[in-house]
Amino acid sequence: MPTSFFTAPGPFYRGNLHTHSNRSDGVLTPEEVCRRYRAEGYDFIALTDHFIGMYDYPVTDTTGFRADGFTTILGAEVHSGAMQNGELWHIVAVGLPADFAPGNAPHFLPVEGQETGPEIARRCAEAGAYVAVAHPQWSGLTLEDARSIDAAHAVEVYNHGCAIGCDRPDGFHTLDLLLSEGRALNLIATDDAHFSEPDHFGGWVMVKAEANEPDALVAALKDGAFYSSQGPEIRDIRLTGTAVEVDCSAATAVIVQGQGSAATAIHGSSMTSASVPLDRFARSPWIRVTVADRAGKRAWSNPIWLD
Repeated sequence: MPTSFFTAPGPFYRGNLHTHSNRSDGVLTPEEVCRRYRAEGYDFIALTDHFIGMYDYPVTDTTGFRADGFTTILGAEVHSGAMQNGELWHIVAVGLPADFAPGNAPHFLPVEGQETGPEIARRCAEAGAYVAVAHPQWSGLTLEDARSIDAAHAVEVYNHGCAIGCDRPDGFHTLDLLLSEGRALNLIATDDAHFSEPDHFGGWVMVKAEANEPDALVAALKDGAFYSSQGPEIRDIRLTGTAVEVDCSAATAVIVQGQGSAATAIHGSSMTSASVPLDRFARSPWIRVTVADRAGKRAWSNPIWLD
């Protein structure tokens, strides 16, 4: 049985969903950020400056930097309300309208009377955005925090800036616990680039869409028609009655994970396909696939629901 995110129509487009410019706390102008991603072979980016009052609540206009073979999606990293640790929520919203209404977030500290994190996430989704819980490990997110965001489409499981800046890049623990509670969430890898350190070109999504244009890309993201990567390619994933069959670029490991401790790995040299037995996953309602190459770079599929 083929999986839907490889049978969707159209080619794969490479993009970054979390980036900052000098419209907030990034170093480079929006034009230069777009130029660099285009020069590095990206098909699209979402510039997601911090949507708070100290930066005049920007939904940064990148429409003028679109070109043949390269597009941009409007978005922002929105903030409002306190997490359990007392710090402000960070939520990535890709596909926001340019006139998305500001809330009451004057700076990076929670204030009384502002929207909660779940409320602003819901408002972003209702405005048409693709919503992701940003950098759970960096934020000190609790499971109770994560459960509260009922409008999220995804969890940011790899954040390259957090990897480079503080060695806290991870969101897999949060994602897997939510999946095991029945939450239908996908996963994204991003840069969160500010260009103040080597925090760029390290994590991206490969989106299968009918066209490299903003509405088609956002629709494909919402459909889960993508995978995430640091370098390796996942070319196909198929389910048989007894195994998961994976086609990929040259890999040293293909790993399937499921609920709890369920996991099985196939190791080898320059593997471009692998068949991973499903024996360990009889009690798991979901699985996901990791492909690792000889440099230690990884690619990750979205979760596949077995029922």
